[in-house]
Formats: sequence, C-alpha cells, structure tokens
Amino acid sequence: MSNIFETIKYYILSQKEKQRKKRLEKYSKTSYTNKTSKRIIGSAADVTLSAQTNNIIDDVKNNVVAIVKKTNCNPDELLDYIKAANTPVYKIDNADKLLASIGEEEGLICEKEGLQAVYLSFITGRNLSLKTPAMFILRNGEIDKYYMLHNFYRWYSLKSNLPGFEYRAQKLFKKYLSNPDVVLKRLSMTDILSVKEAIARDQEASTFVIAYTNEQEGSKKVIDKIKNDGGANV
Repeated sequence: MSNIFETIKYYILSQKEKQRKKRLEKYSKTSYTNKTSKRIIGSAADVTLSAQTNNIIDDVKNNVVAIVKKTNCNPDELLDYIKAANTPVYKIDNADKLLASIGEEEGLICEKEGLQAVYLSFITGRNLSLKTPAMFILRNGEIDKYYMLHNFYRWYSLKSNLPGFEYRAQKLFKKYLSNPDVVLKRLSMTDILSVKEAIARDQEASTFVIAYTNEQEGSKKVIDKIKNDGGANV
C-alpha cells in the first residue's frame, strides 16, 4: 500500500480538472467534516484544518508507548486494558474461519450494521441486533504480540475519536483493499477523503509496530552481544 496516498491524490486532482466547470458552484459550497478536522473544498482553495487530528495522533502514539512499556507488550495485559475500557472481547474456537466468511480478520472488529451485525451477534452470543459496537474477536490460545499490538494501536486510535473508523469509512476501506481502482472511480469526494482517513489509521498502526519490532530486535542483538562478548559498541 505504499502508493495509496499518491493514487488518491492524483485521482482527486484528475477528477477536479475534468469536472472543474461543471462542479465549480457545487465545490464552492462543499465541505467535508469528520470528528476532529474540517476540509473545505472550493474553486479557489482546498484547505485542511486538522491541527486537532494531528495532536490526537501524537497523543495516541505517546500513550501507546507508555502502555506498551508498562505491559511489556503482553497480549493478555493489552486485552485486559481493552476490557477495562468497556470494549467487548470474545475468544471463539475457529474465530479466523468464522470471521473470514464476512471478510474480517481476528482482532479489532469495528462497528457493523445489517446482516454482518446479526452474524456477529450470533457467533459471539450477543442479543441479535442490526448494529454491533466495536469489539475484539480472537481464537483461544496464544496471541502473537506484534499482531496484537497492531490491533491495539488501531483500537486506541478509535477510542481516541480519530476519524476513519466510522461504519461507512471502514466498509469502503475494505472494498478499496480488494479493488482500489474500481472503488475509487465510484466514490464521491467525501467518501474518498473518509477512505484516506481509514488508510492513515492503518498505516499509523503499522508504522508503530515496525518501529517497535526494530527496537526490540536491536535491543535483543545488544543483549546477545553482551552475553557472548561481554560488551557491545552501540
């Protein structure tokens, strides 16, 4: 997904150029607002006011760093933290296969509506509902800590009210991952921007996990060198 942002950027620019005259009046009256930022789209300006979003992103990173240090990235302790924040956590046999049938993977499941919500209600033993809240669903057994950390980071971003986790944004994000070119051609400007937020949240989590992994591997090499050589040049 390294070229996702460039793909979206050039798609937006090409669409605006092709339909500039046709949409001039409409764009001058259009704005896109999410939980923490407002994007004003007009004929003479395209401005994003997102200082609050950026501040929250920084807070999320700093807070997750603190939690990871406190828990030593232990998956069970991270799950305890999630439960304490009133997010449902379910351990289900064959969870991976059950979730695959609705295009989901183990870990954080964002809010669902319609038949998917009914299905999740059924497999988790919740009261049947056409809308379910964000939850964690995992198989019984050992959890890979890096996989858990990625999901925990996304969950913390969600709980911090960062945009990109809304039902429609996540639904379009899933579709985008499977067929980006086709999906982009069918989306409105507002939907494209909401998908961009969903992509950003996923990449922030991935970047954090990669940095943490590199740090741990680096620390491990230093410790191994100390054990083997009695010292290390850092």
